[in-house]
Amino acid sequence: MKQVNVKPATGKLGILIVGNGAVATTFMAGVMMARRGLGKPIGSMTQYEKIRVGRGTEKRYLHYKDIVPMALLDDIVFGCWDVYPQNAYQAAVYADVLKREDIDPVHEEMEQIIPMKAAFDKNYAKRLDGDNVKKCSNRWDMVEQLREDIRQFKSEKGCERVVVLWAASTEIYVPVDERVHHHLTDLEVAMRADDREHIAPSMCYAYAALSEGCPFIMGAPNTTVDIPAMWELATETKMPIAGKDFKTGQTLVKSGFAPIIGTRCLGLEGWFSTNILGNRDGLVLDEPQNFRTKEVSKLSTLETILKADDQPELYSDYYHKVRINYYPPRNDRKESWDNIDIRGWMNYPMQIKINFLCRDSILAAPVCLDLCLLIDLAQRAGRYGIQRFLSFFLKSPMHDYTQGEEAVNHLYKQHTMLKNAIREMGGYEADEELD
Repeated sequence: MKQVNVKPATGKLGILIVGNGAVATTFMAGVMMARRGLGKPIGSMTQYEKIRVGRGTEKRYLHYKDIVPMALLDDIVFGCWDVYPQNAYQAAVYADVLKREDIDPVHEEMEQIIPMKAAFDKNYAKRLDGDNVKKCSNRWDMVEQLREDIRQFKSEKGCERVVVLWAASTEIYVPVDERVHHHLTDLEVAMRADDREHIAPSMCYAYAALSEGCPFIMGAPNTTVDIPAMWELATETKMPIAGKDFKTGQTLVKSGFAPIIGTRCLGLEGWFSTNILGNRDGLVLDEPQNFRTKEVSKLSTLETILKADDQPELYSDYYHKVRINYYPPRNDRKESWDNIDIRGWMNYPMQIKINFLCRDSILAAPVCLDLCLLIDLAQRAGRYGIQRFLSFFLKSPMHDYTQGEEAVNHLYKQHTMLKNAIREMGGYEADEELD
């Protein structure tokens, strides 16, 4: 490894997860099994991918850990918040994602993870009815209680560093309001005034995390850190942030397949995406206001890859629709269909059908691991604010829309950004061009 300006990954890395549902428990159980040699963290870039560094005779392909100092799986300590009081083992059994024989070897470790009371507002997730909830006089009190939780967890577990990860349900859609969300002082005034319309509980988690020196990752499509006020706080506290919405199934396919259409200069008439999902996330998204938040996230992918401004004859007037349907029998075994109408030579129509029978939490767990390890790396490298190199893992990557910046959703461009950042932090040349 070259001499790098990244602090070593010494001591324990605490990962505090908002939510103790299917994604969180699958993530936790998988890490625990993997570090005992009883499971494999398949799907994790940080554990498997090799990146080229150097050129010509100096060219080598190395794992991330051989380029930059990464935290190890053995370093990780878990904690969580949830509206339901069941411990992580009970929650994993209830989620019914992993077989009992795959979690029983780590049941004692999982049973010790008992969720702290959640900062919760039922107006933001009407389908949830848990009673493991904080009593808060206002949003500012909510922040202060969360800050105390973080301090206590870090002290009790002896953590050197802590990352906070949102793996809870999608909140109702909160449009960005300049009067509240554009300046940190306005955001703080609104919190103290208990402005429940503009301040979602997730914003309180993010504010608490950043104030306590913890990087924050938004794994749902919530507005949360996608506002200038949070960017200001992240700059002030020198903390990295990433979001939003884990890119797991259908959007992963879309961000990888749409470039095929664009690169081949085929025309697009329409792209219809639909999903069936039966877990708690599907239940919450069955509420129209919550689905609206997800819809905005999913719709943003295609429009930044197949752009009318670049190719008006091919992409000026296509129809893009996204649907999610709650279907309890499938539980976590999500199924997505993409029906794509394209145009070829002499404007002749053709169709593409993609049917992805995936497992939502199985795809999300390695994304959680990679985001946590890489945002911890970013913090130790002195990076703060929006971490664009983590766009690869997210459906609706954060960007500075106030300056006209456009999100990068093209999967292969995102991969280039990721590799270049790892190279750069490892003291190598960031040598791949991003067209």
